[in-house]
Amino acid sequence: MFAIHTKTWKIYSVSHLLCISLLALGGCTDEGPAIEARPQTISFSPIQAPTVDQVMVTAAASASSGLPVIYRSLTTSVCTIDSSTGIVTGIASGTCTIAADQPGNDHFAPAAQATQNVVFNFSSSLTFTNVPSMSLYDLATITASDGSGQSVSYTSTTPAICTVNAASGQILSLATGSCTIVATTGSQQATQTVNISSPSAASPPGMPTGVSVKTGDASNTVIVTVGGVVSGGSPLSVFNVISSPSGISALSASLPITATCPTTCAGYSFAVTAANSNGTSPLSAFTDIVTTYKVITNFYEPDTHPNNSIFIGTFDLNATTGIVTNLKGKLSEAMTGGSTPYPNDTMTWLPLNNQLSSVSNGQGGVLVATFLNSNTNTFTNDPAFGGTDGWSPGTGSAFYYGFPTPGANPGNAYALIFVNTTDPTALLTQTQIDKLAYADCAPGGIMGATCMTGTTVAGYGSVGTMSGYPMSQTITKQ
Repeated sequence: MFAIHTKTWKIYSVSHLLCISLLALGGCTDEGPAIEARPQTISFSPIQAPTVDQVMVTAAASASSGLPVIYRSLTTSVCTIDSSTGIVTGIASGTCTIAADQPGNDHFAPAAQATQNVVFNFSSSLTFTNVPSMSLYDLATITASDGSGQSVSYTSTTPAICTVNAASGQILSLATGSCTIVATTGSQQATQTVNISSPSAASPPGMPTGVSVKTGDASNTVIVTVGGVVSGGSPLSVFNVISSPSGISALSASLPITATCPTTCAGYSFAVTAANSNGTSPLSAFTDIVTTYKVITNFYEPDTHPNNSIFIGTFDLNATTGIVTNLKGKLSEAMTGGSTPYPNDTMTWLPLNNQLSSVSNGQGGVLVATFLNSNTNTFTNDPAFGGTDGWSPGTGSAFYYGFPTPGANPGNAYALIFVNTTDPTALLTQTQIDKLAYADCAPGGIMGATCMTGTTVAGYGSVGTMSGYPMSQTITKQ
């Protein structure tokens, strides 16, 4: 048997070698600690190529020494990476080059740098529409959109630098550095870096901006949010809400803020101040209460049941002024599709995205109409056929606009809903239900020259052209 002996090589510092020389001359007695220089290498595990529009992947590298590696991006215009976790965030299409280093210790020499490439491909139409400038402790709101109106959620991949509200995109800066925000809608993602700088000087906060107010979940309450505040270099400590007319106020250390009204919040507007250890900000502009609601109106159709004519939509109510805007949605065509009723139906649905009428009817609210076309030309306006303004329910014998000219039908459609401006979610009375109406002169709702309609005798003097009539309406806060 032969014994194989290994030798441990040691590299000594210059001072240690000098000490050895002096020892030979009798001038040094303390040898000092020896520093080993064992070699080590770094290797990356295979990384799965990100799919189109995928923003984040995780790189994994290890050192043969078992010591932790440090990651960094060599292509910061394409990607960023967390130095310890290896989470890579794509910023733009292109090749992202990731470096891994291990600086060594008393036992191991520094490892040679290892790199790995990741290709990001963004075809997404989701883009950031504003990028705020921020200093330490500021509040600001970032927004992204793909133009479809779909909701977008937000995530911070640098939570030590900044946090972000998932729904609103409001950013709170916690430290100086690069704040990275990822926006997501459906399968699309986009990423944006916001630089957090040091504040120029300590001061009271700036005037709150982007204030919004909407109806609260509890009765006679409003929820107040703030889009942005320049912090003044110190953490924001308290927000104060006041009303106009005066009489309502609320204090809170965080956002959003809930304020309670004495009996109703209708007719009030609200403003906000912010404070830090240096003082109080100027008062923001007063803001109206604007809330988005969802509406479902059901018209019973005896000739096509279980398929009914149904309008599903949303609208904004300004409770300060009592004005309804932005009513839009879709209307089912009961004569189309199979026999499976909503919501699993196969009916054709018409987009009604043009609010063209909103009038008070003396019943504690307003009647609001939204149309398929960008005009109200629906029924004939020829007085010979009972025509009036071209769309009012129960007029024009429900003949199409332009009748009796063949081919003149513009194929318009509309839905008319009722909104109680004081309490939109309140149940409707029968009198209010009787004023609901719809008309469909599009191909799926036309019968010769006659449009399909839904009305009541009590509301408009006749039932719909196929005996359809309004049955119910529900409104809920979006």
